[in-house]
Amino acid sequence: MQAQGSIYLATFGGAGAYLSQCIKSSELVALDTARSEAMFRLEIEDFPVVVVNDVLGQDYYEAVKNKLFVP
Repeated sequence: MQAQGSIYLATFGGAGAYLSQCIKSSELVALDTARSEAMFRLEIEDFPVVVVNDVLGQDYYEAVKNKLFVP
């Protein structure tokens, strides 16, 4: 993820219908024949997420587990 400049986001589970209302547009960008593994670029608005892994290699779950970050 660091090499690609990517981040990993997490949100609460079990609320797909609610969260889908935050998606303003989507574009298929790769693996169109892979069904659920296809990759999309999403434009979202007011989407409730937490950055779990950032481009610096920091891990939110590990920080919480090790009490380096207290929400």
